[in-house]
Amino acid sequence: MTDQPAWDINWSQIWDRVAQALPDAPAIETAGRILSYSELEDRASRLARTFARRGVGRGDTVGLFLYNRAEYLEAIYAAFKLGAIPVNMNFRYRAAELAELIGISRCRVLVAPASLRAEVDAALALLSMSAPSLLEVDDGDGAEDTEVQLPGRGEVRVPERAERVEGSADTETSYENAIGKRYDGPDERSGRDEIHLFTGGTTGTPKAVVWQHGNLLDAQLVTMYGTGPGSVLPTSVTEMVAVAIDPDRDAPRMLPIAPLMHSSAMFNAMNTLTLGGTVLFLNNPRFDAAQVLRTVQDRRVTRTVIAGNAVSAPLVDELRRADAAGEPYDITSLDLVVSSGMAWTDDSKRELLEHLRDTLLLDIFGATEGGPFAYAFVRSAEDLPSRIVLTPGAVVLDEDGRELDPESGATGVLAYAGPKPLGYRDAAEKTAETYRHLNGKVYVSPGDYVRLLGGGRIEFLGRDSATVNTGGEKVYPAEVEESLRTHPDVDDAVVFGVADRRWGQAVAAVVARRPGAAVGADELRAHVGEQLAGYKKPRHLVIVDSLERTPSGKADMRRLKSLVEASITPAC
Repeated sequence: MTDQPAWDINWSQIWDRVAQALPDAPAIETAGRILSYSELEDRASRLARTFARRGVGRGDTVGLFLYNRAEYLEAIYAAFKLGAIPVNMNFRYRAAELAELIGISRCRVLVAPASLRAEVDAALALLSMSAPSLLEVDDGDGAEDTEVQLPGRGEVRVPERAERVEGSADTETSYENAIGKRYDGPDERSGRDEIHLFTGGTTGTPKAVVWQHGNLLDAQLVTMYGTGPGSVLPTSVTEMVAVAIDPDRDAPRMLPIAPLMHSSAMFNAMNTLTLGGTVLFLNNPRFDAAQVLRTVQDRRVTRTVIAGNAVSAPLVDELRRADAAGEPYDITSLDLVVSSGMAWTDDSKRELLEHLRDTLLLDIFGATEGGPFAYAFVRSAEDLPSRIVLTPGAVVLDEDGRELDPESGATGVLAYAGPKPLGYRDAAEKTAETYRHLNGKVYVSPGDYVRLLGGGRIEFLGRDSATVNTGGEKVYPAEVEESLRTHPDVDDAVVFGVADRRWGQAVAAVVARRPGAAVGADELRAHVGEQLAGYKKPRHLVIVDSLERTPSGKADMRRLKSLVEASITPAC
């Protein structure tokens, strides 16, 4: 392979070169198993052949409905080798939600765990078109309650799609058994190959953000190689491989605690392989703070990816418990903790820093749609409150779409003019709203309002959207309201977010019951849980006789939020 520039490269071509240079280095570590780079490359090539025999080619999609496991990265690698498109699917989704993603993505192969087979079968039964080929990963008991409760939110929005290739010689559904010979097809990979990432955004229908490999790699260079004194960003594959094999550099050992289905964890895992490091996975993908800390201690993890307060708070609780018991964890190997896409408060950072030594807390303000827009670097309590600093390529726009002077102290909309996705798949109107063409540039702007503080610093003021971000998951209130209103005892409902120490925001609802009904909050939460993912269930729910809407149908949101806040018992 010629030495291609970074912006014209498919990620798997970099990993192939790293595997050639570091064949015996550990690429992935799981419970009782280590995959070297040569073994990872070989398994990915064999899986690519399996995908190809099932009709996957360049530009086709592969659905990943998986927990954090080695197979997740193997499947991404295999899809990349074909120039195919891996698509993230939220493992918390119920049948109707999964069916919707399958339909939108038009995936030809679905990789899913055996523990979620009942949910997958229920989703496939809802499809009105040819179902994707299924490859099932043996994961034992899995990580979540696998009991299926069939959806009840009405007809699933499933767009038409082309029929998948039939007559494949591969009928084996077991992921492991389906891996056979190496792929020997034509190599047509390039930086124009795509990665699609689903995001809930600010509308009820999930949308796939379309990244090209070259643009994504360009956007990740600063994250991988740094911006400090002496930092040099590589411009070619040869230069990137040289960094990976540098004997004077410690290869990262990265533990993703946040799900790989979220871009921050997935990108950090991809970056780790590019750097010749090791991606580690927990023995059980169910989050358990003690398991995480034991893993950091016993396997000398150097960096991890969390989901803000939702992960930081229980880690602190477990660290405090262990200290009080005289059995403290040794987590001195940890030199970097990364969070992106959800609330990570200064109080939560301060609590975690009490148990760390010379560890950098990196809070990335980004979005699946592009960025990162800003960073906050914290090493000690003296660095608090967090100083949020714009990244290269990030700007603030006034209401006329003009870039504001960073020293002006003005308020505007955060935007990014650096490397970015092409937009949303099959959503031209929404793409035009988020990716704005102004003054000869293209800006991505999810809608965050900020105040410029000078010196490159900003202050977040809020988003022009009703989306609830709870534990890193986006919840669209209208979807939950629709679910609540399908209950026979519900007359009306309003859903919104309220502040939460652990989750950043919690889903809250005020529900008006029908006259004479005696429905309770637990019953309504269970009703939502039968139709939607568990994180969409209202954590706080108040039942009233009427929402007292105005004649025009508007609800007094300030009054309703006060009702919910008054019902919340303060944490001890």
